[in-house]
Amino acid sequence: MYSCITSHIKGTYIVVQAGEVVQVWGDIPLMTAALFLLFTNFSLSFKIFNVVLKRETIRTIVNDCEQELISEKRESGRKIIARFNRQARLQLFTYIALSAGTVVGWAASAQKNQLPLRAWYPYDTTQSPAYDLTYIHQCVAVGLAASVNISVDTVVTSLVALCCCRLQLLALSLQTLFEDLPLQTKGLLHPSVEPVAWVRLKECIQQHQTTLKATALVQRCFSLPVLAQFTVSVLIICATAYQLSFETANFIRTASMVFYLIVMMYQVFIYCYQGNEIQVESEAVCDAAYGSEWLLCTPRMRRALVLLMTRTRCPVILSAGGLVNLSLKTFMGIIKASYTFFTVLQGAGYGTK
Repeated sequence: MYSCITSHIKGTYIVVQAGEVVQVWGDIPLMTAALFLLFTNFSLSFKIFNVVLKRETIRTIVNDCEQELISEKRESGRKIIARFNRQARLQLFTYIALSAGTVVGWAASAQKNQLPLRAWYPYDTTQSPAYDLTYIHQCVAVGLAASVNISVDTVVTSLVALCCCRLQLLALSLQTLFEDLPLQTKGLLHPSVEPVAWVRLKECIQQHQTTLKATALVQRCFSLPVLAQFTVSVLIICATAYQLSFETANFIRTASMVFYLIVMMYQVFIYCYQGNEIQVESEAVCDAAYGSEWLLCTPRMRRALVLLMTRTRCPVILSAGGLVNLSLKTFMGIIKASYTFFTVLQGAGYGTK
């Protein structure tokens, strides 16, 4: 029921925004004012459709991760999980605060008998009760878009963070591979405990394989939506900055657009940050294997560790559509591309005056 109502409200809002684009076609300032939210809603619709389509795969990833994290009994392992939980909550609350500032600012910036956001309607929106109902519709639509956008983005970045957490737990297991195992007088593992060490090593290998499988599923599920989000984000950041260069009279509206610009940059940042983190954590697994007390084990187990280290030397790299990697370097590239488009658009705008 909730999804049907949301789809209806969002669908209607996309139609009226598209109508506004047609109405003001050719006027660059007005076009950018209409397009930056239209792009946001198109991107959001694509992400919602993707989540619904891949919901079973997402549920599988979550269940596998949950099973592994719940079974963690080590104190140091629980501290790692708690740290990732705090990070996820901080990311979520920051996203909510920035989005709430944007929505409230837009709602409060409406002047008398004027709607907060430009849109085309087949009736006169300056007279009551049409104005009041349309105002409510816009506020509800923008609020729903913000909440759903937060939810979808948080799902993706949290799944990546879960994979990062699993890789860090794997690194901990490798570092403590020979912990509490008795040694011979020559400083080697006692033959009686070598089977225990082998069991631990096999569990680490299996844990690494399941984590790689989870990251591959995340890549398969969200690669194209993230690429669409990045493409749209470049245009939205550019269009919003362009609108800010003209918006000086209404302080509340200017503040809301600043919040919106920060939200869009933050949205790209959390994807790139988590993509960068999983690459770092996957590389740290190799260092953790080398940092284990491998000198204590037999040559046969040393060879197995070498094979594991060789495999873990290939970092896990998530990409957007196979075109750009999710990393902090990509984030900076998106900001630079947005600024480049902004300067071009600003030059075109001044040229039309």
